[in-house]
Amino acid sequence: MAKKKIPEVHYRASRVCRVLGNPTAYEMLHILTRGQKTPSELAQILGLSVPTVSAVLRSLRQLDLIRYDVKYRERFYWVKDKTVLAVMETLEHLVKRIKTKEY
Repeated sequence: MAKKKIPEVHYRASRVCRVLGNPTAYEMLHILTRGQKTPSELAQILGLSVPTVSAVLRSLRQLDLIRYDVKYRERFYWVKDKTVLAVMETLEHLVKRIKTKEY
């Protein structure tokens, strides 16, 4: 039996979920929804190395969730679409409901 092809939108959504499953990426998105940050600033806030932060930023960029601009040889990152924040808020609401069994 041939494997049924998954619609592209479903495939891409699953890739976003996979990255959001990384606690570091999730927290980084929360920080970036509040404003632009450099990798150094993110590393300091999260208590991580700049190479680790850069690897996570690369993953988020590949999914087109974030953008960056170069100013004075420094990259400033931000969330491309505020819908990301709405998705994260919905997930957090779901987690709270599951945790307190309010359904």
